[in-house]
Amino acid sequence: MNNLEKIKAAVKAGETDAMLVTSELNRRYATGFPSSAGVLLVTAEKAWFFTDSRYVEAAEKSIAGAQVGCVDREQTYSKRLNAIIEAENIKTLGFEEESVTFSEHAEWKEKLTAALVPAQKLLTDLRAVKSREDLQGLVNAQRIAEKAFEEILPLISGRITERELAAELVCRILKNGGDDKSFDPIIVSGKNSSMPHGEPSDTPIGPGFLTIDFGAKKDGWCSDTTRTVCVGKPDEEMAKIYQTVLDAQLAGIEAAKAGVKGCDIDAAARSVIEKAGYGKYFGHGFGHGLGLAVHEAPTAAASYDRPLPEGAVISAEPGIYIPGRYGVRIEDVIYLTRDGCENITNLPKTLLIV
Repeated sequence: MNNLEKIKAAVKAGETDAMLVTSELNRRYATGFPSSAGVLLVTAEKAWFFTDSRYVEAAEKSIAGAQVGCVDREQTYSKRLNAIIEAENIKTLGFEEESVTFSEHAEWKEKLTAALVPAQKLLTDLRAVKSREDLQGLVNAQRIAEKAFEEILPLISGRITERELAAELVCRILKNGGDDKSFDPIIVSGKNSSMPHGEPSDTPIGPGFLTIDFGAKKDGWCSDTTRTVCVGKPDEEMAKIYQTVLDAQLAGIEAAKAGVKGCDIDAAARSVIEKAGYGKYFGHGFGHGLGLAVHEAPTAAASYDRPLPEGAVISAEPGIYIPGRYGVRIEDVIYLTRDGCENITNLPKTLLIV
C-alpha cells in the first residue's frame, strides 16, 4: 500500500469526508512529487492533485493514484476544489491546522463550500511509521552524510575556523550526491561546545571537544548525526563525560522498541547521566522523529508518554553540556521494530582524538 492509499484508508476510518493536503512535505509524502505549489484532495476512494503550469506536466508523469489538474487565473484552486466537493458530496474537509496559517484558513473558509475540520493528526500518525522503502531513503541520506564527515576529519586543526569547517562539510554533502543539507551544521569547539545548538563562528577550531552535528537530504529524506571529537588529549573528567554520554546513548538504544513510551526510552538514558552526577547538564530529550523533516513525530522525551509505533525512526542523542567549559553529544538514528531497533548509523563512537 503506497502512502496515498494509506491516506485514503485513514480518511475512510476517520471523521471527515475528505482531507485537504496543502503543506509541501505532506504533499510529497502523499504523492512522492516535489513541488513548491500544489493542493491535494483525498477522499476514501479518490484523490486529485492540482498545481500550476510550472509543475503540471511533471506531475502528470510522476503521480500515480491521483487525477492531476492545472490551475490558472480562471480555474483557481478553490474553484477546482469546489467542483469536486459538489460532485462527491463532501460536507466536511480535514485540513492541516499545524501548517495552515490564519490568513490561509480564513481564505479557505470563505471560498470552499465544505466545512473545515482540524485533522493534522491523520497525516502526523501516518508519517510516524516508516516502511522499509522509506527507511532505505533515510539510509541513502545517512551514507552521504557519513562520507562527507569522514572527508572533513583531516581538515580539523587550529588553522580552520568553525564556519569554514561547516562550509567544507556542506560542500562535501553536495559533492557526494546529497540534494541539500538537511539543516545548517552545528560545529562548535572548545567552550562553544557547551551550547547544544550553537552556531559556527569565525573562531579557529580550539583545543578540547569539537561537536559536529550534521545531516544530508536525498530524495526528500533527511539524515541527522552528531559526533564529538577531541582536539588534543582529553583530561580525566572529559574522558568520563564522553563515556557517560556514550553509555547513556547505548542504554536508550537498548530500551528502544515498538510499544515502549517515548518517556521511558528517555528515562533509560537519562538515568545513566543522573547517576554519574551530570543530570542537570542534560536538558533536551533523548531523541526526535526523523523523515521528510529533520524533526517530526514521534519523540523520545520525558514529556512524551505515548508508545512509539513499529516503524518509527528516531534519533538517539543524549548529551552533557557544562556552560563555559564544554559539551558532548553522540547521535545515531534508529528504526523501531517489535523486538528492538536497528541502528542505521555506521560511524564509530569511540572518542576520536585529532
